[in-house]
Amino acid sequence: MNPAYATTDHFFDVPLDHSRPHGPTIGVFAREVVDPARADDRLPWLLYLQGGPGGKSPRPSAGTPGWLPHALKTHRVLLLDQRGTGRSTPVTARAAAAFTDPAQLAEYLGHFRADSIVADAELIRRRLGGDTPWETLGQSFGGFITLTYLSHAPEGLRACYVTGGLPGLTASADDVYARTYPRVRDRVLDFYDRYPDDAPRLRKIADLLTADPVRLPDGDRLTVRRLRTLGLALGMGDGFERVHWLLDEALDGDGELTHTFLHQVAALTGFADNPLFAVLQETLYGQGRGATGWAASRALSDFPEFAEDADPLLLTGEMMYPWMFREIANLRPFADAADLLAARTDWPPLYDPRRLAANEVPLAAIVYHDDMYVDAGLSLRTAREIGAARVWVSNEWEHDGVHASGGRVLARLMDLAAGRA
Repeated sequence: MNPAYATTDHFFDVPLDHSRPHGPTIGVFAREVVDPARADDRLPWLLYLQGGPGGKSPRPSAGTPGWLPHALKTHRVLLLDQRGTGRSTPVTARAAAAFTDPAQLAEYLGHFRADSIVADAELIRRRLGGDTPWETLGQSFGGFITLTYLSHAPEGLRACYVTGGLPGLTASADDVYARTYPRVRDRVLDFYDRYPDDAPRLRKIADLLTADPVRLPDGDRLTVRRLRTLGLALGMGDGFERVHWLLDEALDGDGELTHTFLHQVAALTGFADNPLFAVLQETLYGQGRGATGWAASRALSDFPEFAEDADPLLLTGEMMYPWMFREIANLRPFADAADLLAARTDWPPLYDPRRLAANEVPLAAIVYHDDMYVDAGLSLRTAREIGAARVWVSNEWEHDGVHASGGRVLARLMDLAAGRA
């Protein structure tokens, strides 16, 4: 137990498919966190919905995550490892490799979207608190889950806080990536403006990778297109510095790639801890209106400035491509199933626009004006279509503002939802 917090671990058996409550089950883990001085008090629950998809909930330590100390002033917090992540029957490369039939694996993975996470949350809420509604804090993908929650089970919610996570209610995967590439391009160019030496350094690294095969510590080949996926980090508050210092140590005195660089690239681009992030990324936009069909890959051809021989070399962002499932060791067991998911046309809708328009649960959301991952224009359109929604637009933080602000973002959202701001 961290001395700053009192924690209790909870394990739940939940149906893999909630429409078959007596069918196969999986385990879901959640960690209860409370101020030790208030451990015996009757406090309202705050459920934290992690970003992702495929990300486990944060592990608490003193002052981390940044919003937690503020939340614990008034709430008992539940850090949920969403199904398939962390200690919740994790979906890993090893687990995927145990499936001999790609169709069976694809069917299994189809039960790990937001609608299933909401059903898990409702089961857990009733076991922990009976019929009492709770509050939610949804970061990024956690905001997507929040709108699914409001669509499917609003009776379980007392108030909702969303940080950088209002999706387009009717936006297709094609709509999303048509908007994403220009934002990523602008962010990479801003990065080069801040660190002008990194543009030629990246080009030199790319030329080395093209001239001779370079292997990462796990045996994967480091290609230019895999190198470019380092741009995923640029949307976070410290992303420019993380990428810059990585590149700063990329080359040794002889102009060869360093072991330090290769080890870090393998970790940052290997999806060892969160393969579901790649596997489920485009399923977020599957709404029963046709296949997503590897939308990010198809959209790439509409942006010639992203060509691998373009100068400057542009990094990519939160886009997943078919080649990743053949070239990255931790994703290879998912390859055929991922193709089947991309071809699926019968995804159940995640949002109910009519129910959201009539929503009465207080919803307070921050939209980050320059968010690289979630389009601000789509977020603001969605906010206008939800009843009882209050929105704060800010350019003070990047996508991780709820963590980086030291509780200020959460405090303001709580005030907004309560009508105090």
